[in-house]
Amino acid sequence: MEAVFDHGRPPPCPAPFNLAAYVLSRASELGDKIALSVVSQRVEEAWSYGALEAAVRGAATGLLEHGLQAGDRLLMRLGNSVEFPICYLAALAADIIPVPASSLLTENEVSQICADVAPSLIVAERGISVPADAPCPILSAEAFKALYELPPARYAMGDPDRPGYIIYTSGTSGSPRAVTHAHRAIWARRMMWDGWYGLNEDDRLMHAGSFNWTYTLGTGLLDPWSRGATALIPAKGITPDQLGALIAAHETTLFAAAPGVYRQLLRTPLCKAPSLRHGLSAGEKLPEATRAAWEEATGTPVFEAFGMSECSTFVSGSPDRPAPQGTLGFPQEGRRVAVLGEDGCVPLGEPGVLSISRRDPGLMLFYWGAEAETAARFNGEWFLTGDLVSMAADGALTYLGRADDMMNAGGIRVSPLEVENVLNAHPNVAECAAVEVSVKADTTVIAAFYVPIGQVEQSDLEQHAAEKLARYKCPRIYAEVEALPKGANGKLLRRHLRTAFERSQELGKDS
Repeated sequence: MEAVFDHGRPPPCPAPFNLAAYVLSRASELGDKIALSVVSQRVEEAWSYGALEAAVRGAATGLLEHGLQAGDRLLMRLGNSVEFPICYLAALAADIIPVPASSLLTENEVSQICADVAPSLIVAERGISVPADAPCPILSAEAFKALYELPPARYAMGDPDRPGYIIYTSGTSGSPRAVTHAHRAIWARRMMWDGWYGLNEDDRLMHAGSFNWTYTLGTGLLDPWSRGATALIPAKGITPDQLGALIAAHETTLFAAAPGVYRQLLRTPLCKAPSLRHGLSAGEKLPEATRAAWEEATGTPVFEAFGMSECSTFVSGSPDRPAPQGTLGFPQEGRRVAVLGEDGCVPLGEPGVLSISRRDPGLMLFYWGAEAETAARFNGEWFLTGDLVSMAADGALTYLGRADDMMNAGGIRVSPLEVENVLNAHPNVAECAAVEVSVKADTTVIAAFYVPIGQVEQSDLEQHAAEKLARYKCPRIYAEVEALPKGANGKLLRRHLRTAFERSQELGKDS
């Protein structure tokens, strides 16, 4: 049998539609119910559903008064504050296309984004990088907050398939790609409510990430608000070792984080949290040792989800259908996925590229301004994820690695070419290769293997990378080599470097 799993069709997205209107559709009904609490040992900041919607629609009015029109792009240079989701939803409410981008990006990286999407406005917090020669006006975060008090704008309703927002991901070409999603993408996230979260209106979902991470934005904020639940976000300065106490103190029912955060918070004994039902994990594979430690410490399971910027999470385990041990889980209800080889779908149990149907409402529209790369990711009905898997007869998927050399930095994919292009520009580097390597059983980092020209200090390379790349893209290991391994056609063999490095690590442990 072929490795295709068709889990039915999701209910069609209503039309006309607006993402922000959908997320806040319960606001008038829920009124004073708390939509968001920013928490430490106490509640630092709280927003009711009514106040949240008023701020979003007031800010939407302000953006329109600044001259923005439907389809204009708004670049968000905001940090870990509630202004981030309010700005995002305000833009969408007015049919303006928000472009959220990591606050860690350098001036050079932000300038490239501006060249790509030509924003009509930048909303920026003090201390976060913006282009030296901004191509449009810059509105300060303080001035943006003043817009909350304006009269509410009407939600701009329209075709669910029109562009809604843009998020950036590393492209296989080495240049970050602007992933353009439709307004309907939020509708597709309904499939996660039962297919991953087990989410209901009474839940208090704590996400350990900051406001300005897309994982937090979707799982930690937009999905709970769409469901009428309460979102809990740790206040600035909260460290992973403090999260266990916060989970208990704020009667958290669901806790979401990346695997690295689970590892760190488990280093401190956890307080009893009787309200907690389970944990949620995404971004990278959760090590089995971490899963076992969580279950022992809390008495609750943790459910994983797999996805990508182009389609969010579409494979997962859930309370209703836990993932078999060692697998990613199952395609969520309403999804259609396949495992493809060179000649189409492979047989069940055989390795191939995980692919998702074009019909999926959560799938991106296109890469902004990159038609050729968009076309290269599709094969007939299917969008090719680049991840190697095998499919069991019941639809459970086992992850086998990447079909290319993409790296994972704390749950964010990074192209090795992007790192290599920067380091190869250093005057004392002849050539280099960036590779994700394992440094212990449950931890990987980005390593740079380079051939020097004369003498080069590691500190010089570190400084050079830091000036051009966001911190999460910068190598953690620099290794000088005499030559880089290449195939007969001159292709760089990054996997050989990875294997040799990890083998040397093992030999070092044994000696």
